[in-house]
Amino acid sequence: MKVKKSNAVYYWLISGCILIALMVIIGGITRLTQSGLSMVEWKPIVGAIPPLNEQEWIHEFELYKSSPEYKFYNSHFTLSDFKSIFFWEYLHRLIGRIIGLVFIIPCLIFWSKGRFSKKMKQRIIIIFIGGLFQGILGWFMVKSGLVKAPHVSHYRLAAHLVTALALISYIYWTAMYYKQDARRLITPIVPARLINGIIALVSLQIIYGALVAGLKAGKMYTTFPKMGESWIPIELIRSFEIKGLLALIESPSVVQLIHRIIGITCFGMSIYLLSKQKKYPTSIVHTIQVVSSLIILQVLVGIATLITAVPVNLGVLHQSIAILILMAIFQLKFKSHYQWKKS
Repeated sequence: MKVKKSNAVYYWLISGCILIALMVIIGGITRLTQSGLSMVEWKPIVGAIPPLNEQEWIHEFELYKSSPEYKFYNSHFTLSDFKSIFFWEYLHRLIGRIIGLVFIIPCLIFWSKGRFSKKMKQRIIIIFIGGLFQGILGWFMVKSGLVKAPHVSHYRLAAHLVTALALISYIYWTAMYYKQDARRLITPIVPARLINGIIALVSLQIIYGALVAGLKAGKMYTTFPKMGESWIPIELIRSFEIKGLLALIESPSVVQLIHRIIGITCFGMSIYLLSKQKKYPTSIVHTIQVVSSLIILQVLVGIATLITAVPVNLGVLHQSIAILILMAIFQLKFKSHYQWKKS
């Protein structure tokens, strides 16, 4: 039996993308304002209620005082200082709870009304598991900074960010798949090898961007195109002597160098895409232009973020553009692999 499609399902999925993107952005602000370790407990249900009076604020502050971050860096904090960092972490977690409600309640309604095909049900279950995993991973990341050293693991931070962006991409793909009457093409309009190569390169750049953030590597060398007085960091060889191949993912200067190299490669790739756009239909050309323009903008914003020592506004903008790039690339992939029309 053919499932009757509903625009409400499509907009529900898109709202999920928007909310997760907002959570990623708030997460970026939380990280850049050093607010991520202000809440030292994970209470999925009762934690949705913030401190409502002075006594409750004092209790939260006392809990924070037991954390390594307070003891190492913020022992001078007053209750007012604590409230300012608590806000962003609380807002980050609150949006996570809102996402859960926005997903679960409409999902049950749509499911009961038969708006999902068997394949869509499988996709919805994957989205649910992905969202649940994302919440657990977020606490797993925070927990790494509450024991001994007051720093979250850059591996866990990278995993938390990358899985969030992967979830956005999957939901967006699912939304396009649901809305369109699509027929998979035997031969993609844009070669699959090219698009998959773009996805792989951009994904690698996002991973290294997350590592840069986790290691605070963006503040090591704030000059461009050179790194200080040279083209490569002066401690490059020493980093490999000490860490071996782990320097590729653990040395801040090496990680920043690789992030720069991949960024320049992405810039060149976007120019190449623009040079080939005349080969493709108008709808594809438009998407290619969007993808390429966003990548070029991202590189320019990345340079500006670097040379200004990662201010909050540019750091968040840089992260936000990455979300748009991913969604544009997957739209390009969808348009290239499917012949579709509005239902």
